[in-house]
Amino acid sequence: MRNLTTGLTLTAFAAVLSACTPGATTSSSRPASQSAPAEAPKTDLTPAQVAAATAITRAPAPRAAARATASQLDTTTAEQRAAAAKPSEAAESKLGTTVASLGNPSEGGFWIKTPLVKERGIGRIVNPANGKSAKVDLIPLEGAGTGSQVSLPAMQLLGISLTDLPTIEVYRS
Repeated sequence: MRNLTTGLTLTAFAAVLSACTPGATTSSSRPASQSAPAEAPKTDLTPAQVAAATAITRAPAPRAAARATASQLDTTTAEQRAAAAKPSEAAESKLGTTVASLGNPSEGGFWIKTPLVKERGIGRIVNPANGKSAKVDLIPLEGAGTGSQVSLPAMQLLGISLTDLPTIEVYRS
C-alpha cells in the first residue's frame, strides 16, 4: 500500500510540474528594456543615416549560457565594430564629458546611458586619453552627476579596461 501511495504522489507531482509554463516566473523579472522595442532616436540625421547607424549600434543580448568572459558577452560582429570605430560623417555637437563605468553586460550593442541626454538619440563617444571613438545609441539616464554607463563592446572599442572609470566625451549626431 505504501508503494502505491508513493507512486500516486509522484504521479500527481509530475502532473503539476508538466502543467507549468517554462519561464513563466522569469518573464516578469526581465528588464523592460529587453522586452519593449526601442523608441526612435531623436536626431537631425536622415532616415537612411539612422538606419545605417542602428545597424552598427544594435546587437542581440548574449545567450544566457554565455556569462563567463567579456568575449562571450560581446555579440557585436567584426563589421559592426569596424563601422562603429569610423569617424562620424555627420555634423556632431559636443554634449559634454562624463565619468564612464561598465553598464549591464547582458545588454548587447554599442550604447551609453547618460544624464547628458534627455531623449534617445544617436551619437559618438570618445576616449580623450587615446583618441579612440565609438558610434553609440544615446540613452537617457536619470539623475544628474551620476556618471554614465557604457556597453561592454563600446568600452572595449575605446580601449578602456572594464574596471576603469575614465572621463569620456559625448557627442550627438
